[in-house]
Amino acid sequence: MTSSFPQATITGYPRIGPRREQKKALESYWAGRIDADEFAQAVHTLRIDTYHRLRELGLTEDYAIPASYSHYDHVLDTALSVGLIPSATTGTDFDLDEYFALARGTAQRSPLEMTKWFDTNYHYLVPELEDSTHFKAHPQHLLSLVSEARAAGHLVRPVLVGPVTLLTLAKTAPGTTTSPLDRLEELTAVYLDVISILAAAGVDWVQLDEPALVTDVPGFTDEQLAEAAGRAYATLAGASTHPKIFVTAPYGTLRSGLSALSSSGIDALGVDISAATRAIDPGYLDRLAAEVPESTHLVAGIIDGRNVWAADLQESLDVLTGLGREALSVSTSTSLLHVPYTVANESALPVDVASWLSFAEEKVTEVEALTTALTAGPDARAEAFNRSDRARRTRAESARVHSAEVAARTASLADDDGFRTDYATRRQAQSALEIPSLPTTTIGSFPQTAEVRRARADHRASRIDDAAYESAMKAEIDRVVSLQEDLGLDVIVHGEPERNDMVQYFAENLDGFATTDNGWVQSYGSRCTRPPILFGDVSRPAPITVEWSTYTATRTQRLVKGMLTGPVTILAWSFVRDDVALAESADQIALALSDEVADLEAAGIGIVQVDEPALRELLPLRETDRQAYLDWSVRSFRLVNSRVAPGTQIHTHLCYSEFGEIIDAINALDADVTSIEAARSRMEVLDDIADFDFVRGIGPGVYDIHSPRVPSVPELTELIDAALAKVPAERLWINPDCGLKTRGYSEVRASLANLVAARDAVLARDAETVTV
Repeated sequence: MTSSFPQATITGYPRIGPRREQKKALESYWAGRIDADEFAQAVHTLRIDTYHRLRELGLTEDYAIPASYSHYDHVLDTALSVGLIPSATTGTDFDLDEYFALARGTAQRSPLEMTKWFDTNYHYLVPELEDSTHFKAHPQHLLSLVSEARAAGHLVRPVLVGPVTLLTLAKTAPGTTTSPLDRLEELTAVYLDVISILAAAGVDWVQLDEPALVTDVPGFTDEQLAEAAGRAYATLAGASTHPKIFVTAPYGTLRSGLSALSSSGIDALGVDISAATRAIDPGYLDRLAAEVPESTHLVAGIIDGRNVWAADLQESLDVLTGLGREALSVSTSTSLLHVPYTVANESALPVDVASWLSFAEEKVTEVEALTTALTAGPDARAEAFNRSDRARRTRAESARVHSAEVAARTASLADDDGFRTDYATRRQAQSALEIPSLPTTTIGSFPQTAEVRRARADHRASRIDDAAYESAMKAEIDRVVSLQEDLGLDVIVHGEPERNDMVQYFAENLDGFATTDNGWVQSYGSRCTRPPILFGDVSRPAPITVEWSTYTATRTQRLVKGMLTGPVTILAWSFVRDDVALAESADQIALALSDEVADLEAAGIGIVQVDEPALRELLPLRETDRQAYLDWSVRSFRLVNSRVAPGTQIHTHLCYSEFGEIIDAINALDADVTSIEAARSRMEVLDDIADFDFVRGIGPGVYDIHSPRVPSVPELTELIDAALAKVPAERLWINPDCGLKTRGYSEVRASLANLVAARDAVLARDAETVTV
């Protein structure tokens, strides 16, 4: 068995492929264009190419490379590997059809719920724990990854979500009588089975990720989680046969869990000591020195795995040497799943901005440079240290970063909280809109056809002129408006054909942002986004959406809803500045968007939706840090709408969040109508809404758009009735869970037709009941 942990490593890597090869393989398999063997070959090639590239970048030691690949989601993979989800596993891999049925659903079954992974924009599938759940080892998938890598000349490190995190992420099924952690001893025994089988197959190191230990988990104290982790890892580390155990704690700092893990007998501990994390918890380095014994190999996650700014290598080296440890490795603070592949793929970024950046490949190079510098000094990697110094210096001196005009406007806000007027006054004024009972609408986007995407690409490449592009977009708006009218929807949207992404589109039209051509990051499954890069002060040089909304209003007699993305979501789904506070950037974006809302209102658009699906996503992992965040995030949303008249109805949309944790903040947003994800959870979220006595309009989604299945009229009727049990009819809106961009027109048309039919059936039934 190997005696030491690799000196340079990472804890995870992007798995979609530099050119989204995985996405293309997945969607080809789902569409039936390739079979299971062709899919397996495509992702096999991707994995082996990734290992080869990581070795070229400097991860040359055995077990330096994590086997962090997943077909869809690493939480689902771990849950299947330990039997938390019953598996149809046979042979060397998960049964693909069963696997994707769990992830995406089928016509006969709903998929697993999906929610955000800690405070990131990655979505994971939520396992469901029942009293009858029987854990059982299914290591075949892990063995397959190890075997194929070894055949290609690589000794890779298998990765699992740790047992404490897996249980705290799982949802307990209705009627379950035990707390998730009551099952920890039983689950730990199965983890031991899995890693013992890996040891028997010749695996020397295994990685277990425990991000739950750096967050405040509802229902458990920090001490309870730490005690649970200590028990679990003492069992795993104390077994007679097992690989060496490397436990990571990404996304924040350990508190009670630090001592518990350090004393459990594990062989290596990975900690997040990125600059962002150290700023939140300045005493963390001292606690590491005091509580982690020399017998535990410390893996220092000094390179930020979540943001894209080039590391300050000299400062990082000073931090590492200051730890004063013999047994020390250099790593990333988190998996590099959250950043794009390489800046080298970006030819259109401004040259100066590009020089300030490090994506996944560049971060691996930074890890290697620090590792070399620790033993041989920074001169041994002078080129890397010089690049780091140059990036930091030129960014600080750049005239593109700071705007005196923006700074002055933001400073003038002083104590403005953005509050409009009381809701009763607004509701009376909005009665002029004549919105019917149980109004139907969508969240904003409609399917983006190949023709729409081609028109955008042709315009961007100057293959068509502005007039041809505008004509193509207006033709698609005409189609979407006609479809909505035919279906009987009450409030019309323009469908957003001009938008490649709800955040990127605004970033492209706001000063202070840069966008990429190939900076793809996985959101879930085959869904990838290109987060913009916020590098400077933000302003709006010209109206962004007004032309499209006003054109839509000329094509229908029905109410039209304008569509914007809110400041918090723009921040959450971008790579943000690390030289100013998030609150300052939020105010800048809010002021730019407030100009847009004012222009929409002046153009006669009476309903404006300002989406904030990421409001919960940025919530700090520790309770003590949350109120400050909620204060500035709520204020920024209010600032967007602070200038509109009472008669203009403001909507917002939130999705895939634990709403109960932020219900006060949702209420404080003071939107006239709030639409929320609810279909996958069967309206469970409405318990939080009802308990809080939420008094404004609410639109719990009844159509789960993240699955390709078409919900039936009875199914939708049942969900509407469940909503009516919690929300009075005069405040209830009927809508999908989220935008329809990723779906196809055939399923959208059928699903929305059923949605309207279900609403009409409920209205007719209730009217008949009243008459009788």
